Amino acid sequence: MDFKAFTSAISQISEEKGLMQDKVLEIIEQALASAYKKEYGEKGQVIKAVLNLETGKTDFYRVLLVVDHTLVYMDEDQIIEFGLTKTEAKKFLKEEEEEDGIEGKRAKFNTEKHILISEAKKENKDIKVGDEIKTHLEQKEDFGRIAAQTAKQVILQKIREAEKENILNEFKNKEGEIVSGIIQRIDGRNIYFDLGRGIGILPREEQVRGEFYKDGQRLKLFLLKVEITQRGPNVVLSRAYPKFISKLFELEVPEINGGQIEIKSIAREAGYRTKIAVESKAEGVDAIGAMVGQRGVRVAAVMSELGGEKIDIIEYSDDPAQFIINALSPAKISDVEIKPKNTALAIVPEDQLSLAIGKDGQNVRLAAKLTGWRIDVRSESQGEEDVISSEETNNEEE
Repeated sequence: MDFKAFTSAISQISEEKGLMQDKVLEIIEQALASAYKKEYGEKGQVIKAVLNLETGKTDFYRVLLVVDHTLVYMDEDQIIEFGLTKTEAKKFLKEEEEEDGIEGKRAKFNTEKHILISEAKKENKDIKVGDEIKTHLEQKEDFGRIAAQTAKQVILQKIREAEKENILNEFKNKEGEIVSGIIQRIDGRNIYFDLGRGIGILPREEQVRGEFYKDGQRLKLFLLKVEITQRGPNVVLSRAYPKFISKLFELEVPEINGGQIEIKSIAREAGYRTKIAVESKAEGVDAIGAMVGQRGVRVAAVMSELGGEKIDIIEYSDDPAQFIINALSPAKISDVEIKPKNTALAIVPEDQLSLAIGKDGQNVRLAAKLTGWRIDVRSESQGEEDVISSEETNNEEE
């Protein structure tokens, strides 16, 4: 075998599949061990292969796991065969295992896989339960057709599994972050994105109403979650999730990552309007000004990514009444009365009533979501019976 070409092939596979070279080598060793076992081994044996890339030599070992009664159980024939004492036998009997309710945690003792600690200590007094004993096997170089086919299948299967695991770990680490993808295809209500190392799905419920999608379009997306399926990792994306807004602002406003500004809460009706509450954490930093940017360039960049969705940037306050006043902007509020059961009454001038409520109740509804308060609104001239509640407004998304 040309081992220079062989190592070059390992490097190529590693690069193409995004796997570490050590992982590719481990897979090849597993395949060689499977081929050896198929051709020369016994049923139930655990065989490991160690490939030396410098010499090209492969060593094969039979592996036995050192066990005691906490790891395995025995039937009566095995107990007689090993000549265990009554005390030892009691520990290994399956009946006791069932009484203790731990069946399933212990495997049945198998001489091809296991060796008792009492036997292992005869050869090495320092050995412990859980250690492995390796016995060098006869060197073999010729494998039959079936064994070679077995090795090929193992390599293909293990590389696929390692690739899926690698992709899973990569995207798991990106959960809650923004990724960039190109629309690969639109299948019914779902949109599939090419994310480079994998495919992501934008389900109907995570799409923005009013947005139009087309093949080949590149978009920023929020990586909502990664699910494990039989076909591999399922990367679920979103453009409607409220936190998508905060992540877009993080890209545009360095003061957020620098800890000078904190986003306190977000309320969003995707495709229509978002309210975002911010607080300055550093003296001399204007939170709203920093979010808007010079000549509005920062907020405009976010709005452009969202197809023109309106964004209201609100100053957060620890005072609930003041926070509610801010949240109801652009309406001017005369007064806010804090009432029991997390309810607040906002009193507004007559000419500000419709603005405070908003089209289809959107403004008061988003203000309630942003602050976490139920907000009732009435004009200065109206009585208590004429209030309009944030809970009574119809949500256009429902």
